Amino acid sequence: MNKAVGNAVLRNRVHRRLRAVLAARIADLPDGSLTVVRALPSSAAASYDELVADVDGAFRRLSKS
Repeated sequence: MNKAVGNAVLRNRVHRRLRAVLAARIADLPDGSLTVVRALPSSAAASYDELVADVDGAFRRLSKS
C-alpha cells in the first residue's frame, strides 16, 4: 500500500478493512479471477461502510462487462 494513503497506522487500518470487505465478497467473483485493489489516499478517511459501497460499486461495474 502506498504511503500516500497515510502513515503506517492508517495504511494498516485501510488494509484490514479492505481485506474484511473483500473476504465477504470473494465468492461473488468468477472462478479463476484475478483481482487487484488499490487504496487511494481518500480511503484513509473513508468509513468501513464507504469502503463497502465502493467495492460493491466496482463489482457491479465489473459484472456488467
